[in-house]
Amino acid sequence: AAALLIDIHGQHEHQSLLHKDKHLAILDQFAREEMAPVKDALKDSYREYMILKKEMDGAITDEGKRLSEISFLQYQIEEIENANLQDGEEEQLDKAFRKMSHARQMMESIASAHGMTGYEGASSAGDLVGRALRELSSVEKYDEAIGSLISMLTDIDGLLNDFNRELADYESGLTFDESVYHETEDRLNLIQRLKSKYGSSISEILAHQDQCQAELEKLNDYENYLSGLYRRLDEAETELKELSDRITAIRKANASVLQEKIKAALVDLNFLDVQFSIDFQETAPGPEGFDEICFLISMNPGQPLQPLQKVASGGELSRVMLAIKTVLADKDAVGTMIFDEIDVGISGRTAQKVSEKMAVIARSRQVICITHLAQIASMADTHFCIEKKIVDQEAKTFIRRLSDEESIEELARILGGAEITATVRQSAREMKELAVCTKKY
Repeated sequence: AAALLIDIHGQHEHQSLLHKDKHLAILDQFAREEMAPVKDALKDSYREYMILKKEMDGAITDEGKRLSEISFLQYQIEEIENANLQDGEEEQLDKAFRKMSHARQMMESIASAHGMTGYEGASSAGDLVGRALRELSSVEKYDEAIGSLISMLTDIDGLLNDFNRELADYESGLTFDESVYHETEDRLNLIQRLKSKYGSSISEILAHQDQCQAELEKLNDYENYLSGLYRRLDEAETELKELSDRITAIRKANASVLQEKIKAALVDLNFLDVQFSIDFQETAPGPEGFDEICFLISMNPGQPLQPLQKVASGGELSRVMLAIKTVLADKDAVGTMIFDEIDVGISGRTAQKVSEKMAVIARSRQVICITHLAQIASMADTHFCIEKKIVDQEAKTFIRRLSDEESIEELARILGGAEITATVRQSAREMKELAVCTKKY
């Protein structure tokens, strides 16, 4: 948001004019309002074009490789299809396999328990309970209390008989089929092998099959896929060129205005015989269109227009950048402009012209300038002195507003150096008075 309010011109910013990319950015900034919607559409169009181009680069392959990919995809699909996998199948098989793996132990233990709780054998629980009942019954006639004990033991005998019968039923249903056992084991091994190749679960294996099927359909219908991709890429390229043409038209229309404004600003900055032009060259389409531009300048009569970066000195670049900043500020209506040592490489009459130009700019916006040239400093309405002092063994920076007399003293210090004479002070006063008169016109 600060960029909308303040334009800062750093002391080395003019060096960016040595790069042609900066020239394009300056022109686009000048034409920003007109080209903004088209430029946004161009960037979206270029992004879509590059996505399709990347897909096309990956799609163009030789026939042998395509057939090899088809064969490999078919193998994967057939391998998964032949397995006839079902979701949840592995859990059920694993449970059944664990049971069959312990079937022999289960059969032996249940048979033993059946014998222990049955009625066959002198030591079986059923036979012992029966014998206990007979013993109690033989003495029941001697004590009525024995009858209740007999009743309890009779209940136990009945429960034991029921338990033994149910255990026999369970035992009869418990079988071990070795062929089923091996089939289950083989099925689990198959699932494990497919998991190691295509996914960590049956659902992932089936999802991989779907992906292979989709890729196979695309390769089998390769000609249609490729022709469709060519058509989409051609449409995207056409749209990209149309938008680039629109951007170029906007740029050229604005370039003719911008070059005249910059030329006029340069004349104000003591380029008396200057010629300035914006040259267009076409490059490969990109997110900014296919324009490459270069600022051309001639600073002397009879001198042909040449690229700015080849013929301008540091001081001349600084003035050119000031001219550009002035034009762009008028376009963007920036409220505040900050110039940090705009006086690089200039002096004398040129410095005076720069100060006059800055005074003109200051009529419509706030200008803050950091300078070491008296010609520029004298043109300011208000002066501030920035100085460093050592306070408690620490360097601190102070800024204070100067009175009129203090301003003249500082101008004299800039003009006179170490020794400030009365003559120097008088020159500084005259320079300040001349600046005041200049700003009235």
